[in-house]
Amino acid sequence: MPDYRRNRVPGGTYFFTVNLLERRERLLVEHIDALRAAVRMVRAQRPFHIDAWAVLPDHTHCVWTLPSGDEDYSSRWKAIKIAFAKALPKTEALSAVRERKGERGIWQRRFWEHTIRDESDYAAHVDYVHINLVKHGLVKRVADWPYSSFHRLVTDGIYPQDWAADVATLKVGERDE
Repeated sequence: MPDYRRNRVPGGTYFFTVNLLERRERLLVEHIDALRAAVRMVRAQRPFHIDAWAVLPDHTHCVWTLPSGDEDYSSRWKAIKIAFAKALPKTEALSAVRERKGERGIWQRRFWEHTIRDESDYAAHVDYVHINLVKHGLVKRVADWPYSSFHRLVTDGIYPQDWAADVATLKVGERDE
C-alpha cells in the first residue's frame, strides 16, 4: 500500500493538480458554476487565498495560500470534491469498490501537491497554471480561456494582456513584460 506523505507548512503556499477520474470527460468546464459554488462554499467555511487557478475540462491547476497557522489543504480539497460531486446527477459508472464505499466516480482519489519554496518557485508555478491552457491546445492565447485567474492577474498588473504570446520562447517563471 502506498505511503502518501504530504508536506505541510502552516500558512504555506501550495501548487495543486487535481484530476477527474475519467480524463476524457469535460465535467469541470461543463459544470463550471457548480465548481465555483463548491469553492465559494469551502472558502466561506475554511478560508484560503486563491493566488492562481485554471480550470481545464478534465483537471485543474491552482496555487493557494493558507491562513497563518493553518496547514490543512486536504480537508478543503475533500470538501470541494464532495460539494461538486453532489451538484451533479449520478450518471457515472462506478467500480464495485467505489460503490461499496459510497463514493462517486468523478474525481481521482489523490491530488498532486507541491509546497512553494520561494518567489521564483511561486512565479514559475503561477505561470505554469496559465501557460498550460496553451500547451494543452485549449486556446492560442492565455487571455482567450474564460476559466482562469489570468484575467484578474491582468487587472492587478501582474501580467500584460498579451502575456505568453510566443509560448515557444517563453521561459516559465520569467515574465515577458
